[in-house]
Amino acid sequence: MALLDVLDRAATSPAHAREMFRNGLVEPTAGWSRGFAQANILAIPREHAFDFLLFAQRNPKPCPILGVLEAGETTGPLLGGGDIRTDVPKYTVYRDGVKVDEPTDLSEHWRDDLVTFIIGCSFTFESALQDGGISIAHIDQGVNVPMYRTNRECAPAGAMSGPLVVSMRPIPASQVADAVRITSRYPAVHGAPVHVGNPEELGIADLGAPDFGDAVSIPDGHIPVFWACGVTPQAAVMRSRPPLAIGHAPGHMLITDARDSDYLIP
Repeated sequence: MALLDVLDRAATSPAHAREMFRNGLVEPTAGWSRGFAQANILAIPREHAFDFLLFAQRNPKPCPILGVLEAGETTGPLLGGGDIRTDVPKYTVYRDGVKVDEPTDLSEHWRDDLVTFIIGCSFTFESALQDGGISIAHIDQGVNVPMYRTNRECAPAGAMSGPLVVSMRPIPASQVADAVRITSRYPAVHGAPVHVGNPEELGIADLGAPDFGDAVSIPDGHIPVFWACGVTPQAAVMRSRPPLAIGHAPGHMLITDARDSDYLIP
């Protein structure tokens, strides 16, 4: 299937985007379905779901929950009748904390005891940044957003613990304050940055070697700005080693029927 151009991706409805992914299109979703919220997912056995819910409650910045599908449920209001097992472009499957597969369809891995958490994603506020005149490097460069494990520990809960993961966007120095102001109005999708500037303060040694996603070129006069990232739950899975956990492949999000404006505070 030929890749869409940027304008086509932005104009694609969530339902059509999910249909395209269900039919085999695989690519990161930044820039898709402009105006509609994107989400991270984590499906985990019911016996571990309370620990993760408590982990998310204690770490709302990286783990803002937008919705939950009960054990065995495969659809809900945010999916508009879609199927959580097929409507994300690519998934990650972990067994005992080790990634064992990156399928595009979860049929062979799905279990009826899986509880699915739908978690806010910073892609949701990227349209607002663009509307504010701030370019998004990974969209402009046609790559996945860079994401990094940090030296900051999340608050543990039950069996769940792990490091904070952040996404990075280079922002012109003159627009950093605008980026903070704009994104702070979206607390349900990570909100304001957690760090601006020197990556070594987060324990990141090399911006050119992200732990997830792709490196981006950082133009002169731009400052790296870091937001809490919804891949944090997967880092917790790697640390905590539940017998089974399923997430989205980083950068390959669930495009929901909710509008970005649903998560905007005045």
